[in-house]
Amino acid sequence: MTDKDTIMKALLYTILLTMLLGQAHSSHADLSKYVDKYTTITVTHDQLQDLSHFSHFITYFSSISFFRPRYKVSPDFIKALILAESNCNQYAVSPDNALGLGQILYSTGREAALEIYNSGRTFKYINRNDLKALHQDDLFKPAINILLTCYLISKYNHRFNGKLELVVSAWNAGENVDSLQFGLPAPYSETHNLIGKINGYYVSLLKLRR
Repeated sequence: MTDKDTIMKALLYTILLTMLLGQAHSSHADLSKYVDKYTTITVTHDQLQDLSHFSHFITYFSSISFFRPRYKVSPDFIKALILAESNCNQYAVSPDNALGLGQILYSTGREAALEIYNSGRTFKYINRNDLKALHQDDLFKPAINILLTCYLISKYNHRFNGKLELVVSAWNAGENVDSLQFGLPAPYSETHNLIGKINGYYVSLLKLRR
């Protein structure tokens, strides 16, 4: 698939998501307004500069197939998530105490780190002992945070067949939210806003590839 095809697919996804969610159950219909809200968002020169400090980690960890052979996460999606969640601030802390570039809760990060450790895999940039006994401050380390981000997004991609609104819902609200079992995004405005924002940044990054 060419870069142009990828861009068109993302743009069509945005349009279709807006249309389909406009017809969905009322508790989810307002997601479309959040998608619309970010359709004109652009990645700035300063944001691209900030992302460049972490591009080697993003390129490396997004190239790894964690759950299915040859199935990898998009590095542009990871960049979009980082922009939406922390705006590239590796020391960001949310009101809910989500930490670092991808804004990962310590409990979620610790569980994911142990899963990766138990898989026996080794990685560049990572000390396996840090994964075995992840400390909260480790989530401020770009390599660890991006590894966990790529791993978790890959996990949710696998579980929810790559549907952006479900993947981001699992990321933001937890993978066991009831609505996800019915193929619907989490019914929270915070989650809807994040879906729209990540989608907007993702499309903007894909456009820059032209």
